[in-house]
Amino acid sequence: MKIIAMIPARYAASRFPAKLMQDLSGKPVIVRTYEAAVRTGLFDEVYVVTDSEVIYQTIEDEGGKVLMSKKEHDCGSDRIAEAVADMEVDIIVNVQGDEPFTDRESLAGVIEVFKSDTEKEIDLASLMVRIGDEEEIKNPNTVKVIVDNRNFALYFSRSPIPYPRAKDDYTIYYKHKGIYAFRKRALMDFQHLPMLQLEATEKIEAIRYLEYGKKIKMVETIVTGIEIDTPEDLERAKAAWK
Repeated sequence: MKIIAMIPARYAASRFPAKLMQDLSGKPVIVRTYEAAVRTGLFDEVYVVTDSEVIYQTIEDEGGKVLMSKKEHDCGSDRIAEAVADMEVDIIVNVQGDEPFTDRESLAGVIEVFKSDTEKEIDLASLMVRIGDEEEIKNPNTVKVIVDNRNFALYFSRSPIPYPRAKDDYTIYYKHKGIYAFRKRALMDFQHLPMLQLEATEKIEAIRYLEYGKKIKMVETIVTGIEIDTPEDLERAKAAWK
């Protein structure tokens, strides 16, 4: 089974432009993320795939593997699908470019899903982490996920799900962490599937897979990490790096 990591890297970002090129203790965020993925030792190859000449040159100068997108893409899955179309690979792990604290244990968890899936019923695997902070549960920037009794994703939402109709101490909320592992076929299918109403409403690309009947296995992790979406996140990352 050949397993690779792909790190989609857009230069533009609505909330924090050029965030991947911001300095994190001497190197750009995207370089730190690339190095973290390589350091896990889990992948046959690690690539950055980008639409930016600046990011391309930066990774190349660091001796990393980098690919330039040939088309404009609306989401990371489409960008990765273009990059792997002609590659002989089995599993592709999408590592977010703004997560330089990506850890080995979490990545190993999503990879193990496919190694254990003898019936090949799973199309994707992804990560979730328990959240208890009420503000984060209500925050629309935090994507929540609910799962069935086998930890297959039922739905993703920016709203608090499940809704606690009767207040109690037993409701568990999970935050969806944006690391995906795909079978190649599921990823190649994605780019040909038009966006439907639920994805368009929530602006969550994982919903498209569910709307078309793909199975997403969720793996619980206790590692929260730091996603760099804002300048404040970058300052927290700098403090954590030290």
